[in-house]
Amino acid sequence: MTETPRTPRTPLTLAQVEATARAAHAGQTDKAGRPYAEHLRAVAEGVRERGGDEDQIAAAWLHDAVEDDALSSQWLREAALSSRTKDIVLAVTKRAGEPPEAYAARILATPGAPLVKEADLAHNADPARLAVLDEATRMRLTEKYARMRALLGQSDAI
Repeated sequence: MTETPRTPRTPLTLAQVEATARAAHAGQTDKAGRPYAEHLRAVAEGVRERGGDEDQIAAAWLHDAVEDDALSSQWLREAALSSRTKDIVLAVTKRAGEPPEAYAARILATPGAPLVKEADLAHNADPARLAVLDEATRMRLTEKYARMRALLGQSDAI
């Protein structure tokens, strides 16, 4: 039996990826109570400002979607996205019980992923964002983000 060739799907545009990410995270807020889409936009802009390409910008919009169960891993597998975008999203998706060292190693081993994680960490560690949190949470997150930057060999500069 011969297989019917599959017609290639038109890849999602960045505008479609953004709309998908915004819809997937609709109603979610960050630790400071801000709409979660603000974080996604900031990470995507951070990737763009750091010279990231379309695959990386798309991954930035989707970087928390699977981790937060906003979109399923099946959706990601079947989405009309480049394999590179999918690889980056999976690389930056934390896994339950995974040591930070293993997480960082996966990011470093995935082309394009370190830049996306750098932009994510920069926004997460933004002093203005952290300032609205209670001191214990602010200190815990500051240490967590600094440790991840160190594991990734990234500067402490935000």
